[in-house]
Amino acid sequence: MSPTTLPPPPEHGHVTFLGAGPGDPGLLTLRAVEALANADVLVAEHEVLDVVRRHARQGVAEVPTETDSAGSSALSAPGTGTPQLKVVDGASTTVGAPAVRDAGHLVMEAARGGRRVVRAVSGDPGLDAYAAEEMLACVAAGVPFEVVPGVAAAVGVPAYAGVPLRDARGTDVRFVDARTASDRCWTELGASDGTVVVSTTLDSVGAAAGELVSAGRKPDTPLTVTVEGTTTRQRTWTATLGTIAQTLKQAKVLPSPEGGRPVIAVVGERSAPAQRDRLSWFESKPMFGWKVLVPRTKEQAASLSDQLRSYGAVPHEVPTIAVEPPRTPQQMERAVKGLVTGRYEWIAFTSVNAVKAVREKFEEYGLDARAFAGIKVAAVGDQTAKALIAFGVKPDLVPSGEQSAAGLLDDWPPYDPVFDPIDRVFLPRADIATETLVAGLIDLGWEVDDVTAYRTVRASPPPAETREAIKGGGFDAVLFTSSSTVRNLVGIAGKPHNVTVIACIGPATAKTAEEHGLRVDVMAPEPSVHKLAEALADFGARRRLAALEAGDPVTRPSERRPGARRRRSTT
Repeated sequence: MSPTTLPPPPEHGHVTFLGAGPGDPGLLTLRAVEALANADVLVAEHEVLDVVRRHARQGVAEVPTETDSAGSSALSAPGTGTPQLKVVDGASTTVGAPAVRDAGHLVMEAARGGRRVVRAVSGDPGLDAYAAEEMLACVAAGVPFEVVPGVAAAVGVPAYAGVPLRDARGTDVRFVDARTASDRCWTELGASDGTVVVSTTLDSVGAAAGELVSAGRKPDTPLTVTVEGTTTRQRTWTATLGTIAQTLKQAKVLPSPEGGRPVIAVVGERSAPAQRDRLSWFESKPMFGWKVLVPRTKEQAASLSDQLRSYGAVPHEVPTIAVEPPRTPQQMERAVKGLVTGRYEWIAFTSVNAVKAVREKFEEYGLDARAFAGIKVAAVGDQTAKALIAFGVKPDLVPSGEQSAAGLLDDWPPYDPVFDPIDRVFLPRADIATETLVAGLIDLGWEVDDVTAYRTVRASPPPAETREAIKGGGFDAVLFTSSSTVRNLVGIAGKPHNVTVIACIGPATAKTAEEHGLRVDVMAPEPSVHKLAEALADFGARRRLAALEAGDPVTRPSERRPGARRRRSTT
């Protein structure tokens, strides 16, 4: 169901109890995404918000669970304007009252007001005691509800850790929450030789292991312990029941201020903890946990960030360039009118921003893609071509080789007065674009209207914590997609630390980086942001393999010892 064509809300409200899974937003079900897109009110604890918020309707407004200064509820009365999605952070409730309890009261208040309420919980609602109580409250109040199951942490986390719970012989699997398990429960688990999946906390893993040994399990029984499962902060340790406490101590995770973090431990002879080295698909991604700086405009960074996430990285987008309209729009207006009146034989787009600028001008004049009828269209780069197709225009010419102005010129036909009735090309570009394409087209016999369609200006500096991370080595890698991104990032945030891996899209960008005192580690085999991301992933994979072959722990670049030498490697 499209979030823009919502059915009217039910008279008495409706509540969807939704499982948000163990942490990875990609584990949300299709039904969960649909429910979030149609919600009027979203109630979720702090750790769940980041998972579900991205699928909520636009115009999200965060409101506290307390009443406002006038003493009224944070939820407006039904029927007082367009419904706004309201995000409720259960962590910001009144001191002294359980967050879930206050969230439950808000659920009922919102539902009675006729709203669609989504109550999102970590994991699966069927395993959440508070969610069960809130369902009973809905029944008592006559409020209809539904349940959207989610991936339970006890199942999802072992899968991401590379620990299958059953083998071909059908191993018996038991699940237990160590925080509520009784002595009888431990005794039954100790007498079993099946797999035990224990939900516990990092500072209580040793005690849970001791309970199983006391109940009859052998101290040398294998187990794995996973913290922050299904996220890029995931970390897994392999040990035995008798050695896990010492293993965690040597890893310097106990004692720790964060010792109370929830973990999933898998215990069993046949549950394959010993096979984790071969089955650990998630933590062995080439850039697992790498914090990668993406200095581009937010629109341009989106697809690149998605690709980096597929390699296990954590992209951090920092706009270095802001796009603004030209100072004098008359030139652009004349050119767009010339498109309609038949002034041009060709129009060439060299960037997504150029497509966006022309499209906005079209919409201003009430035009659409039909205005391109009879005009040949050229595009540099896959993303530019995709932006044109989304506009309803299929490019006639895309470089067959290098995706650049030079590559476009290699395929551009010379002007032929017999076959080309018009000799003019419309070239909408940035104010700082190079003259390579203009000069090349003129050499081929074409007249060129080189029009400033948009201006690129330096963006505002990022927050202080981001600037400190850049200069202090908090990032594992930075991707430079043009010379201007190098100059602008250094100008607004400072020079990246020497432990940070520097990846550049091509020789010109690499030269600019070196002129700013940066050592280039990775260079794309061709000028494409996606090839650049692939090259960085290859670099990470080789780095990981080298550490494993040397018997060293796999670390991120930002975890290097101060003063450690960096080996230059270009691809």
